[in-house]
Amino acid sequence: MTQMKLTDLSRRRLLTLAPVALLAAACSPGNSRNAAYADISEDAFADSEWRQLTESDWRERLSKQAFYVLREEGTERAFTSPLNDEKRVGTYHCAGCDLPLFDSATKYDSGTGWPSFYDVRPGAVNTKPDNKLWMTRTEYHCARCGGHQGHVFGDGPEPTGLRYCNNGVALTFRVT
Repeated sequence: MTQMKLTDLSRRRLLTLAPVALLAAACSPGNSRNAAYADISEDAFADSEWRQLTESDWRERLSKQAFYVLREEGTERAFTSPLNDEKRVGTYHCAGCDLPLFDSATKYDSGTGWPSFYDVRPGAVNTKPDNKLWMTRTEYHCARCGGHQGHVFGDGPEPTGLRYCNNGVALTFRVT
């Protein structure tokens, strides 16, 4: 009888952890390469008016979901952003401060459910280690306002081998 309880507990635990394991697999670095991530000095936009905004200012400017992602480093649910299916030629901007981050030519379908890019515009993001979810990932933020965008992994397509996995709610799109 004790054996049966341990088996049931193991099954329950497996079922409870399965969604976490799937999320970790979708966001895992895969075959990591020693690629240099696009990054700039943390101080390049230190005097920016965007860095002076208070939490209250940001709450007034952003939707609840955008605030959660950009200011609290949250993640939107996969496959919920219309930008995931965007195919027009244009530029993806930070939804917080409108800094151009990605060109549409670098966007590709990673199958993860979030807009993904293999390169970022020069000087557009800063990176930092993220140790949430029991592993170290590389998180990137808008260089101007510090808004959280997503994570970058070393399993993207050539020519960079990188995958910038971005929250759609953290972006706006402009047709060029």
